[in-house]
Amino acid sequence: MHLSLARLSAAALAVIAIAAPAYAGPSSPTVPTGIAPPAGHKVFLVTHAEGVQIYQCNATTGAWSLQAPRAELYAQNGKVVGSHYVGPTWMATDGSYVVGRRVDGVNVDPTAVDWLLLANDTSAPGADGDRLAATTYVQRVNTAGGRAPAATECDVAGETVEIPYAADYYFWKATGS
Repeated sequence: MHLSLARLSAAALAVIAIAAPAYAGPSSPTVPTGIAPPAGHKVFLVTHAEGVQIYQCNATTGAWSLQAPRAELYAQNGKVVGSHYVGPTWMATDGSYVVGRRVDGVNVDPTAVDWLLLANDTSAPGADGDRLAATTYVQRVNTAGGRAPAATECDVAGETVEIPYAADYYFWKATGS
């Protein structure tokens, strides 16, 4: 059987056209305007977090204050790709990290922590790579749980509680990166 050069070229182009979306990278989530990064940035990593939000009681004010998150970050395949902790900081398994500064947030579910947009406050490569070093923004979306207890439950100064939560984190970088 003999294929003409034109038919072979057409077949090759069809394969490339089908494969092209695989190289486009992760898509951005649909979010309220206030927590969308500005133009000129693209999603390069999506993780799912499972962990806790740690709160401490201030009996003087009668309120709980967030002390820190503590969570593992998972890739779509279920593999741990990093962690999330006080700062707020996200650290990849290669040691690279980004510390965020809150830009804006929205309350989508009164039983869950807010969806957030955070800007890079500082970042650096790690000993084994630079996966998060170019991060410009981090979005927290699709949250479940993690809300502070009711103020009426804050009656012992210094008491801490850990409230389970889950969220998806979208990591963004400048489109030229």
